[in-house]
Amino acid sequence: MSTSVLFDVPGPRARRRQLVGTVVGGLVVAALVGLALWRLAANGQLEPDRWAVLFDPASGVPQALWEGLLNTLAVAAVGMVLATVLGALLAVGRLSDHAWVRIPVGVVIELFRAVPLLILILFCLLFLPTVGVPMTAFRALVLGLTLYNMAVLAEIFRAGILSVDRGQREAAFALGMRKTQVMTLVLLPQAVRRMLPVLVAQLVVLLKDSSLGFIVGYVELLRTARSLVEFFNFSFGSQYTFQLYVAAGLIYIVVNVALSQVARSVEKRTRRSAKAAAAADVELPADVQMGGGGAPTGQA
Repeated sequence: MSTSVLFDVPGPRARRRQLVGTVVGGLVVAALVGLALWRLAANGQLEPDRWAVLFDPASGVPQALWEGLLNTLAVAAVGMVLATVLGALLAVGRLSDHAWVRIPVGVVIELFRAVPLLILILFCLLFLPTVGVPMTAFRALVLGLTLYNMAVLAEIFRAGILSVDRGQREAAFALGMRKTQVMTLVLLPQAVRRMLPVLVAQLVVLLKDSSLGFIVGYVELLRTARSLVEFFNFSFGSQYTFQLYVAAGLIYIVVNVALSQVARSVEKRTRRSAKAAAAADVELPADVQMGGGGAPTGQA
């Protein structure tokens, strides 16, 4: 389809206005960046000696930031896996035909979506030990991130499943597939592909929310940077404060950009796989080939 069908092609005047807006916007951004760099240079924040501490092994800064990054990635990885799996299960439960499954699952999703993440983390750390559940800062942070993000991911999965053409669901049932097969083989794969950008965005939010660990004493990247700032402030004042926080921020940016790039690669690969599968002959499950399978009703 030609792009001109979707919108009008800009004329000469519109192109000139776009060019002028682009140039003016670029100049404004360049001026703001230049002003910021000028102020930093005037305060001595760009001196090489202040940045050298980030790369000097003798200072202990690179080792500490690396350890904080590993701790951040550990809690984020566990939280991502648990939240994704539980979110998918909750989405399936909320779409169940049985009210005794659908209603409690909906209550759980709405409850954990409404409670602030920090309250969940503090609840896990302070209350659960009083009822006999052993808890550490790592466990509390993982549990809080999981409970909150599984509720958000459940709604993302549900929206993706509902966006799939209803005809595909009906066609799968007509072929004799069971409801679990329709969900796992037809609906969920397409839902994940469609909602992958939103899923990745939420996982990036989860990674950044792991910085709340410094509230409960978990030594993640932000807590490490804060500890380094306090250590160097005791001996050198605020000489390295800006550099340490910038380093932590840049590490977060690099990790989140890398996660987004991996997601884009996975999305492109799944699209190519989907096109290849559509061109190939479809092989039905063994029980469907033999005439097995049930009607769409009667199963959760």
